[in-house]
Amino acid sequence: MKLSHFRVANASQTPNDTQIQIANLVTRARVAQRVAENYDQRRVDELVAAAGWAMLEPGRNRALAELAVADTGIGNVGDKIRKNHRKTLGLLRDLQGAKSVGVIAEDAIHGIIEIARSVGVVCAITPSTNPGATPANKIINALKGRNAVIVAPSPKGWATAARLIEFIHTQFDRLGAPHDLVQMLPAPVSKASTMALMRQCDLVVATGSQANVKEAYASGTPAFGVGAGNAAGIVDETADVRLAADRILCSKTFDNATSCSSENSLVIVNSVHDQLLAALQARGAVLLNGSQKAQLQALMWPQGKLSSAVIGQSAQRVAQLAGLIEIANRSPTLLLVEEDGFGDTHPFSGEKLCPVLTLYRASDFDQAVNIVKRLYAYQGAGHSVGLHSAVSERALWLGLTLPVCRVIVNQAHCIATGGSFDNGLPFSLSMGCGTWGKNNFSDNLNYRHYLNITRISRPIALREPSEDDIFGAFFAKFGKS
Repeated sequence: MKLSHFRVANASQTPNDTQIQIANLVTRARVAQRVAENYDQRRVDELVAAAGWAMLEPGRNRALAELAVADTGIGNVGDKIRKNHRKTLGLLRDLQGAKSVGVIAEDAIHGIIEIARSVGVVCAITPSTNPGATPANKIINALKGRNAVIVAPSPKGWATAARLIEFIHTQFDRLGAPHDLVQMLPAPVSKASTMALMRQCDLVVATGSQANVKEAYASGTPAFGVGAGNAAGIVDETADVRLAADRILCSKTFDNATSCSSENSLVIVNSVHDQLLAALQARGAVLLNGSQKAQLQALMWPQGKLSSAVIGQSAQRVAQLAGLIEIANRSPTLLLVEEDGFGDTHPFSGEKLCPVLTLYRASDFDQAVNIVKRLYAYQGAGHSVGLHSAVSERALWLGLTLPVCRVIVNQAHCIATGGSFDNGLPFSLSMGCGTWGKNNFSDNLNYRHYLNITRISRPIALREPSEDDIFGAFFAKFGKS
């Protein structure tokens, strides 16, 4: 590759060893991508199925889940197996029959034909919380668009991503597809190598820390990045308390709350507060008193920043680390803390990434909405909000007034936001948060984000309006001047 082909921070700089190493990966990816670009839809769908089966085969799924937990120390094997299975199977369901090659839509009325084109080489930045499921999701979506993809995993998740790609390459051999369609950064992964990859690829899809997302947007390459998590749920006076408790527990304990979609705060209307608290306690949740809360806070934010020691740990383990031995001995499912403030001086109002749930009281639904607004003014704007209610109009009100891209009604929040077999959201592990979350998209990242679409426009019957068609009502009300 010629030196002029490098994208470096300063055009006057000579490429360093890291940039040259990454350029070699990208060059190989481009060669493979040119092969895939000639695939028809049948061949593309075989490629997608091969990558999906690399993950879904039960033995491989378990091996990836066990390796992920062993290497990262985050989450638990059983839930990672379920996540790997559900997210991959759901994605394959969404992609089945979807057109991503050639003409994908024709609108005779408007004279428009849409043609799917590849974006080229994709840089997929993936987090330690989902070192198997997230790379698989991005790889499959990229392949659906006839792209090559290079994974930039977190250092802790490197071995899991490497094993996944090894499994994918074995499946590619059955098809005669080039291995270089799916690659990854060599170990040790560094900020320098990740940045070099972002600059040399054609598209960046970044999931993980907000630092990674900001670097993706600053790389000079078109990028999709996700916003910060800090989802809240509202339980109003009409909720089925028993079902709400079941759904909240399922969501907040799944994979030890590693998901950005797990509730971090619960805003409960006073009239059902005690009932819901009792229902959660009956399911193993423990409410901490003031001194216990202070001990937990000292563990979780020792220097004002969330400690990695608690991320993805069980409630029992978090209690042990905080020195709450009596509580730990009770094998709690959740640790509950009460709060009435927001912001840096009230860290429990932010994201926790472990089975610690903050409870707020609200006098009524309107106050509950205001509390959520204050939470999102601090952290988590754009992501989603949960609602447990029998009043369907309230979901619409939340969608009209809160800075969120998803309103999850009467569902287990972390299961539902990324797509589920019993809702209509696309299966994804990357949720756009719109401009509220400083993102350039607001839906669940899906295969269409990995496509360029060319549009053919043909002449149609003239549709030019008159001045009165456009301004008639305006002039009638305000006059013409």
